[in-house]
Amino acid sequence: MANEYDAIIVGGGHNGLVSAAYLARSGARTLVLESRGSLGGAATTESPWEDAPHLRVTRLSYVVSLMPPTIVRDLALERHGYKVHPMGPYYQAFPEGGSLTIFEDDPKRTHEQLAKFSKKDADAWPKWNEWLEGIAEVMGPLLTQVPPNIGSHKPSDLIDLAKLAWSQKGITTRMTADVTRLLTMSIADLLDDWFESPQIKGALAVNGVIGTWAGPYEPGTAYVMAHHSIGDVGDGQLGSWGYPEGGMGGVSEAIARSARGFGAEIRTNARVSGLKVRGGRVHGVVLENGDEIAAPLVVTTLHPRTAFLDQIPRHELPDDFVRDIEHWKTRSGVVKINLALGELPNFTADPSSGIAEHLTGSVEMAPTMEYIEAAFQDARVGKPALMPFSDGVIPTTLDTTLNPDGTHIMSLFTQWVPAEWADAPHTEELDAYADRLIDLYDEVAPGFKSSILHRDVVGPHEMEQEYGLIGGNIFHGELSLEQLFHMRPAPGFADYRTPIAGLYNGSSATHAGGGVCGIPGWQAAKAALADRKRANGRLRAALSRRS
Repeated sequence: MANEYDAIIVGGGHNGLVSAAYLARSGARTLVLESRGSLGGAATTESPWEDAPHLRVTRLSYVVSLMPPTIVRDLALERHGYKVHPMGPYYQAFPEGGSLTIFEDDPKRTHEQLAKFSKKDADAWPKWNEWLEGIAEVMGPLLTQVPPNIGSHKPSDLIDLAKLAWSQKGITTRMTADVTRLLTMSIADLLDDWFESPQIKGALAVNGVIGTWAGPYEPGTAYVMAHHSIGDVGDGQLGSWGYPEGGMGGVSEAIARSARGFGAEIRTNARVSGLKVRGGRVHGVVLENGDEIAAPLVVTTLHPRTAFLDQIPRHELPDDFVRDIEHWKTRSGVVKINLALGELPNFTADPSSGIAEHLTGSVEMAPTMEYIEAAFQDARVGKPALMPFSDGVIPTTLDTTLNPDGTHIMSLFTQWVPAEWADAPHTEELDAYADRLIDLYDEVAPGFKSSILHRDVVGPHEMEQEYGLIGGNIFHGELSLEQLFHMRPAPGFADYRTPIAGLYNGSSATHAGGGVCGIPGWQAAKAALADRKRANGRLRAALSRRS
C-alpha cells in the first residue's frame, strides 16, 4: 500500500540519511521524512541572502572530520560526489601584534612558530602529539563500538561488557590513568601540564570548548578536545579536518543520492507530529497534516526531547527514562555568523593579497585561555560575551563551488551568548554581538569590516526553531562526562534502541554523536537489522518446530 513501508526515518539530517541508505541497501522499503524544505539538518548548504542567491554558505556545521571510511565505502559516497579538501594550518593573529601558525603536516615550520613564544613548548610539541596518538588508539575505536548496558545482569549484556573489556586488554596502567584524567580534567589543567605559553595554550584550548556550554577551566573539556582530535578525513593525519566540496550540504546530498540509489524514498516538507505507539511497540508515524504512514520499524534522528517527550505519549515510556530525557542537558550559547567578503582578510602580522596559506585553515579569534574563559563567564551570568571567541574558516580558499563569482565566504562559529537566548530571537543583541566580533577581526586585519558584503547571524533561538536543535546545541546534547558513552542519551538505552519496540535512536544524542560523522545513523540501522534478523530466526525456528 502507498502509505505502508518497511522502515521510516524521522529526520533528513545526515544521520537519518545514513540510516536510510543502510536500511534501503538491505532491501527494506524505506521512507525518509524531513520537516524542512531541504535535507541535511545542521549539515546544510544554503543561500541566505535574497539579493545574492548565487552565494552559498555552510549555515551551521562547517567542517568534517570523523566520518568513518567504512560508511564512505559502504555507501559509495565518493561516487555520489563526496569530496573533502583537507584544511590548511591553524592561524591566530594577536591584538598585541604577531601571530601563531600551526602546520599539522609540517613539524619543522610548526617548531619554528611555537619557538617564537616558547622554546620549551616547541620541544614539547612532538611529545604532545605522540601522547594524543596514544589516546586516539584507545578512544578512536570506541567511537564505533556500541556501549554496553553497564549494570544489567542479562547474559547478553554481560557478554557485551566482557567483549568491551577484552578489546581493551592491551591498555597499560599508564594509559588507563591518562584516559581517566582526560575524561575528568579541564582542558586548561591539561594544557598547563604540557605547555607554558598563553598563546599556544589558547590555540589548543579551542577544541575543548567548541559547541560546548563550558569554559576551558570546566572539568570534562579535556575530553571534548580529544573528541575533536581523533578524526581523519582520509589523509591519515590525526585530528585533521576538511571542507567538503559544496559545503556541508554536499555531504548530506551525497548520502541522499546513495540512499535513493538503494531505493529509499525521501520526502521534504513532511513534518512528523507523533509516532503511532500501541502496547509498547511502534506502528508508524502521523504527519502534521494528519496523514498516517505505517511501518514496523522507525528510526528517529531528532533531538531526544522532541523524539520522546513531544512525539510519544508519556504513558508509553518508563518513568525513569522520561526523567532522564527531561534532565538531558542541551545548553549551547553558540552563534553562527556567515559572511560574504569582497576581499580576503589582510592581517597586519602576515600581509597578503588574495589567497594565502594561513587563510586556508582555521582563522581564530581565541588569543588565550583567559580570553576564552572571560567570554564564557559573561554568558554564564546572563550577558552576551563582550569579546566573543571565534573558530573561523574561509572554505572558499579551497572549495570554489561556493563562490562562482569569486566572492569569498567566511564562516565564524562563535561563543557565547546566554543559554536562555534559545527562548527568544534577541535579534538586536545578536547584531551587536556580531559587530563586536567583527571589530575584533578588523583590529588585526584592517579593512576586514569594510570588506563584508553580506552577513547572516544565526542565534540559538533560530537554531532551535528552524533546525530542531534544542537550546541551539549542535550535538543534540552536551558532551559532558555524565552524558557520554553508556549514558548517552539514557542509562540502559545507549545501544541505539529505545523503550519502544521497533523504535531506534540515530540522533547525535547517542554515542559518537557530536560532529558530522554518520555513526549514530549507521549504528541505529545496524541495531534494527540485527533485531530483524533475530526475529526472523525465531520465526523460522518456531515454524520448524510446528512442522
